[in-house]
Amino acid sequence: MNLIDIVNDSFKNEKVASYPKFKAGDTITVTYRIKEGEKERLQKFRGVVIQLRGCSAATRTFTVRRVASGVGVERIFPMESPFIHSIELNKIGKVRRARIFYLRELSGKKARIKEKMNIAPSAE
Repeated sequence: MNLIDIVNDSFKNEKVASYPKFKAGDTITVTYRIKEGEKERLQKFRGVVIQLRGCSAATRTFTVRRVASGVGVERIFPMESPFIHSIELNKIGKVRRARIFYLRELSGKKARIKEKMNIAPSAE
C-alpha cells in the first residue's frame, strides 16, 4: 500500500459510504442541515438527479432538480458535504443518458421519467 492510498483511506467519509447508490434519472430526497443564526434545522429537498459529476470522492457532486410552484429549482450538492444529513432513494428512473439536461425544457407529463421495475424472483 503506497502513501497515496493511505491518505485516501484516512479521508474517506463513512457517511458517504452509507448513502444509497443512485444515478441520473433517480428520484431522491436529500435531507440537509441549515444554519440560521444560532439555530439549526433539517430541510428536505426531493427531486430528480440530473447529473453526477467528479471522479474522486472529494470533488464528486450531484445536481437535483425539482419543480416548485411552476418554477424549476436545481441544487448542487457536494457528496462529501458535512451538511448532508441523509439521502433517501425514492424511485429508480429509467433513462439512457448520464446527464439529462433535456428535462429543463420539458414540462407537465413530458417531464416524467419512466420508473424501472425491479422484479424479484418468486420463491417457490
